[in-house]
Amino acid sequence: MNIEAVGKPMNRVDGRLKVTGAAHYAAEFPLENLVHAVLIGSSITRGTIKSIDTTAAEKSPGVIAIITHLNAPKLREMPTMNKRGAAGEARVPLIDGNIYHHGQYIGVVVADTLERATHAASLVRVAYNEQPFVTEMEREKAVMPMGQVGFRPADIARGNLEQGLAEAEVRLEETYTTPTENHNPMETHATTAVWSGDKLTVYDATQYTFGERKALAIGFGIPEENVRVVCHFIGGAFGCKGSMWSHVPLAAIAARQVKRGVKLVLTRQQMFTNVGHRAETEQQIILGVKRDGRLTAIAHKGISHTCSEAVGEFVEPFTVATHILYATENLQTSQRVVKVNKGQPTFMRAPGETPGTFALESAMDELSYTLKLDPIELRLRNYAETDPDTKLPWSSKSLKECYQLGAEKFGWSRRNPTPRSMRDGRYLIGMGMATATYPVYRFPASAVTKIMQDGSVVVQSSTHEMGTGTATVMAQVIAEVLGVPVERVRFELGDTNMPNAPVSGGSATVASVGSAVAGATKAARAKVLDIARADKRSPLYDIPDTEIAFEDGRMFVKSDKGKSESYADILKRQNLKLVEANYDVQFDEENKKYSMHSFGAQFAEVRVDRDLGEVRVKRFVGAFGTGRVLNLKTARSQMMGGITMGLGMALFEETVTDHKFGRIVNPNLGEYHVPVNADVPAIEVYFVEEKDPHVNALGAKGIGEIGITGVAAAVANAVYHATGKRIRDLPITPDKLL
Repeated sequence: MNIEAVGKPMNRVDGRLKVTGAAHYAAEFPLENLVHAVLIGSSITRGTIKSIDTTAAEKSPGVIAIITHLNAPKLREMPTMNKRGAAGEARVPLIDGNIYHHGQYIGVVVADTLERATHAASLVRVAYNEQPFVTEMEREKAVMPMGQVGFRPADIARGNLEQGLAEAEVRLEETYTTPTENHNPMETHATTAVWSGDKLTVYDATQYTFGERKALAIGFGIPEENVRVVCHFIGGAFGCKGSMWSHVPLAAIAARQVKRGVKLVLTRQQMFTNVGHRAETEQQIILGVKRDGRLTAIAHKGISHTCSEAVGEFVEPFTVATHILYATENLQTSQRVVKVNKGQPTFMRAPGETPGTFALESAMDELSYTLKLDPIELRLRNYAETDPDTKLPWSSKSLKECYQLGAEKFGWSRRNPTPRSMRDGRYLIGMGMATATYPVYRFPASAVTKIMQDGSVVVQSSTHEMGTGTATVMAQVIAEVLGVPVERVRFELGDTNMPNAPVSGGSATVASVGSAVAGATKAARAKVLDIARADKRSPLYDIPDTEIAFEDGRMFVKSDKGKSESYADILKRQNLKLVEANYDVQFDEENKKYSMHSFGAQFAEVRVDRDLGEVRVKRFVGAFGTGRVLNLKTARSQMMGGITMGLGMALFEETVTDHKFGRIVNPNLGEYHVPVNADVPAIEVYFVEEKDPHVNALGAKGIGEIGITGVAAAVANAVYHATGKRIRDLPITPDKLL
């Protein structure tokens, strides 16, 4: 076994492609005869289209086609994620003239250049019948969700909440709010669509190639095998590219109509209206506790927004983490949604856990001050040794070790527990912490491994490279299984001509696809070994497979390294070009014997200008237990990215709607503020060594999302410690502190 492969902080295998520009993203495939499409968005927030005048646009130079609901082919309804599909919204694009939110696509202009298409789109004149709309989330308009909330019912009770509250000696009841937030990956959504007869090829920025293939096949009424989806690289996603949004079928409609390849790239402004966002939440937390800090009851309820019924429903599942974080017999959670005239919300990095941990972990911090208990000590007194909901044992849990390691590296012992007691000249210094958590998700996946005659290895699965290092980690897994140098491995991904892979969401790619890759590679290795063991010319002839080890591209007898043979030697002697094996992995999610989650501890130190209310994060430390870490470098990068995104949530990010007109007023990176280098301190990331034989063949839990959870609460708790002022409404801006 090549023990240097997995766990090593290896550089990305695709790094050179990216820095040299050789990596092709969705809008960069060099196809011949391409034309350009530009989308027209509604200028009203709710109503119907009275008329569309395309006369001037059609006469504009270079225009090839203008498609609206008046001449568009009517696609079939494509199921959404909550109906086991892939579409981001239930409404079929250009199905009629009804408008449900500002910016909704009402047409497509196709021209020979992007500039000409953009100009022609500006010439289209639309008259509307406007109708009253609602963009504010009002509690009295909340309704029961149509579907589940994070795979659970909307209302859940454990034990007896009222009895638990009656037993409490101290009670805390507060409301916490988080705003609408947008994903804003560096690469905007982009689609290039090409038809060849009745076969469609789509080059798209997607986290779900096979889901998109199925959705397009359903929409156009063609066999799935007639649709190919290609996505080799994604320039960031964070969830918004997990579903298929309406620009994808619109690009395909345009390509079919003009009989040429069509490239469609969303503008930054369109990223705010038509491809999802994190829903606004209003959350009420009630905690009942004994004087010694033992929780007797937890209630977590609230509302989030969704779009109108015609567009579908998405529920931000902010109560999910509350079920598993702390031990109490009495718990009640409840969620409702408010239908508004905005684009459909969607998954955004750790959906549910991110806003939910802000509320719960802020409330736990408030409780610690009321009880005069150290915030870590309060959490330890309510430590859940088993899953409080299911009573199942954890597959592994290192949260206590995360608290200890994080506190040590952060210097928590230096904290004076009295608010507003720590200063540095004119600045108030605060320290805060919070718990991080995210579940382990696993989905069916497939892979094929090919050991080539020259000893190199090619492995394929239609998974996705979003910048997280998927290709690198898979190459390390393959190298370890075969005992070959990583340089001899090529992992190919992002094409539905390859074996099936699930959506790259829920931090499940390594657990799911990695298990399939390991399985396929072991199967190919076994085939080669069987060939050698059956060949009298081989030094491995008739040696039991239990006596064979693998290293440096060779198979050898453990007790006698002199008896060895390379993969290349075995295949060449048999005149085989390659040995191939497929593997499909399934997981029994219905009969799990363990509860599977990652945990961590987040620590923030802030500096607050006492006169101006400006908050700066000075230091941040995160300690995590996430099973086996396959690449220390990319894992650390993922955690740093998640923490940085959490800092944005805490201090900057807010999508602002003008409720008079129903329009987003900051749909750009000039006014939608995200952290830049000057805002981000040195971030220290630590991993607790954790062995988990139950989660999957690799023992890896996934790290893409846990890094953001608990960050906003840690910062908010540090701000309270610095200032003595509790901010329960994100983001924490100077006006709220003055």
